[in-house]
Amino acid sequence: MKTYVIGDLQGCHDQNLALLERIAQANTEPARLLFAGDLVNRGPQSLATLRHVHALARDGRADSVLGNHDLHLLAVSQGIRPPHAGDTLDEILAAPDRGELIDWLRHRPLALPHDGHLLVHAGVLPQWSAQRALELAGEVEAALRGPGWVDFLRGMYGNGPDAWSEDLRGAARLRCIVNALTRLRFCTPDGVMDFKMKESGSAPPGSGLLPWFDAPHRRSADATVVFGHWSALGLLLRPGLIGLDSGCVWGGKLSAVCLDDGGLLQVDCPSFRQPGAKAARRAEAAPRA
Repeated sequence: MKTYVIGDLQGCHDQNLALLERIAQANTEPARLLFAGDLVNRGPQSLATLRHVHALARDGRADSVLGNHDLHLLAVSQGIRPPHAGDTLDEILAAPDRGELIDWLRHRPLALPHDGHLLVHAGVLPQWSAQRALELAGEVEAALRGPGWVDFLRGMYGNGPDAWSEDLRGAARLRCIVNALTRLRFCTPDGVMDFKMKESGSAPPGSGLLPWFDAPHRRSADATVVFGHWSALGLLLRPGLIGLDSGCVWGGKLSAVCLDDGGLLQVDCPSFRQPGAKAARRAEAAPRA
C-alpha cells in the first residue's frame, strides 16, 4: 500500500474527489491518505469535505493533521471565537452530525511521522528535531483530547510567546507549540516567529526573516518535513522538504505526493476565493526547487 500526502483542501470537496480518483487510477490497490490540515473553510463544501475525510479515517484509510482553519472551527463551534466574514463553516455548525465531526477533529494529531517523514500543517521551529516536534505536538494533543479541551481553546489565541523556550509552561507553552505547527511561515535565523507576512513566498531584503525551513542548523532536517499552509510559496519539492499548498481555493491546484516514490499528482481548481491585488497568493502550478 502506497502512502500519499495531500495539500490543504479548505472545503474543496469536488477537487479532492477528482484527485483521489487520480490516485486510484495510478495504483492497483487502495492507497493510504494523509492530509496536511485545513480540511475546511474558504471553499464551498466544508461539510462534505469534512464528512468524506472522516469516513476515510473511520475506514482506516486516512488521517489528517490539524491546521489553523480546523482549530478555528473548533473554537467557533464552542462559542470561543466569532466566525470570520469569509468563513464557510455554517453547514458544519448546523449539521445533525456536528458533534461527531467536531469530536473527531479535536482528536486529530498536530504532527504525524511516516517512514522518515514528518507531516505538520505549517512549520517546525529550528530548535526542534522531528522527534522533539512530535513530543511537543503530543502535549497539545493531550490538551485537545482531554476534558479541559474547551479551556485550552480559550487560551490558544495570540502571537506570543514568539520564540521557543523549554522553560515555557501552561497556556503560553501550548500556544507557542500551536503557532509553530499551524501558523509558522517566517522566522529569524534563531527561531523568533513572525506572523505579519502572509502574502509572499519570500521575505523582503533587510527584514532579518527567512522561511522557517531555511533557518541555519535546523534540527528537523533529520526527517523529510511535509507541510501545507503557504499558498504564496506554492508547491515546493526539494530534498528533505515537501510543501503541498498549491493554492486550491485560490484557483491553483490540489496536489498529492507519494511518499514511497515521490510521484506528483495534481488537479486544477477553480478560483473559489479572489485574492485581488494580492495575486501572489495564487500558487505556482510547477514545483519549486
